[in-house]
Amino acid sequence: MVSLGLVSDPDFPSHIADSLAESLPGYLTERLDEAEWSIEVVRDPVAAGRSSGKEILDATERQRRLHGWDYAVGVTDLPLRREKRPVLADIGQEHERVGVISLPALGGFQPQRRARQLLVSVLAELTGNNDRTDNGLYSPPTELLAPIRRERASSDSIAVRYRSTRRRGRARLLSGMVRSNTPWRLVLGMSGALAAALATSVFGLTSSTVWQIADMLGPFRRGVLVVLAVALMATWLIVTHKLWEKPRYTADREQRMLYNSSTVLTILTGVGCLYVVLFAANLAGSLFLIDPELLSSSLGGSIGAGNYVGLALAATSMGVAAGALGSGLEDDATVRRAAYGYREARRRANQQQAQEEQEEQEARTNQEAQADREERAAQEERQEQAESEEQSGRDSDTERGT
Repeated sequence: MVSLGLVSDPDFPSHIADSLAESLPGYLTERLDEAEWSIEVVRDPVAAGRSSGKEILDATERQRRLHGWDYAVGVTDLPLRREKRPVLADIGQEHERVGVISLPALGGFQPQRRARQLLVSVLAELTGNNDRTDNGLYSPPTELLAPIRRERASSDSIAVRYRSTRRRGRARLLSGMVRSNTPWRLVLGMSGALAAALATSVFGLTSSTVWQIADMLGPFRRGVLVVLAVALMATWLIVTHKLWEKPRYTADREQRMLYNSSTVLTILTGVGCLYVVLFAANLAGSLFLIDPELLSSSLGGSIGAGNYVGLALAATSMGVAAGALGSGLEDDATVRRAAYGYREARRRANQQQAQEEQEEQEARTNQEAQADREERAAQEERQEQAESEEQSGRDSDTERGT
């Protein structure tokens, strides 16, 4: 029996690894060789702190030796790039029985299917059966949208690399980064924002003034209201909780743009999910609680489905805007955990910790400099006083002598 270890980052990569471990053993036996395969998944938070393909390969090799596996593959949500091209997988040169798969480069759609195809290709490289794996990795749609290229790597630690093209691969990489952040969990992880949004929506549904304002808004202004509410909460989250990547943290301009673009898309998607769910709840609540006759008496006309939709949109927009303010009650760590996967949240937490330590060091340096200045000023004052007293003594002696 051939043993394979999947060393995954916590969170989204671990779900993919679990799915692969469940579905792949029989497929590998059929496609690679006649031996049976057993797959074990290990979640390694330490490996999740690595920042390059080589470091992940080294960590994966240590896990392979520790568990006695025949082969090991790291499954990470770290966006790997080489020469500005997204990297899908690296196969070790120094460690011949390990490889690493970067999930973001697979894109945001059907990650399990694409991860399965890529893992089979990586294992074919490791076992020497790479001429027998027509598994759909180079399908016509893939070649059209984001072609994948296999190449020999010019590195002592990496033998073979699977990469995508620069421009089309970058779009797929960005969608994969957003998918790895699981944006639909955003607001559920922020109780303050959710509570503020729900409370304000309930107020909007029960206020006759909101009913009248919602009835006066046309389709265009309703659409503008939706966009403004979502943009307000997204901007508030990014600015208030310092989610924007700065040059001092990431010198690579293109990598920094990817991080910031994925943050914006993640936040917008998460807030959009909140809006849709809250709208559905408000629409259902208005249909259940507000009698058409009561609404008609307040608005002064016949009532139709459009009135309830407009009311739900107005209440939802109010709720989302209030949720932006409620998110200010959350600390930065809570928002990072809600907005990002384990690896990215940890990376940003390390950045903030380093910044705080630097600020503390600068504050201590400033305090020490201020203390030195005050000490020098005190010494100069004491010296001037001593000189003044000495001069006064000489003047007194001169007067007595005369």
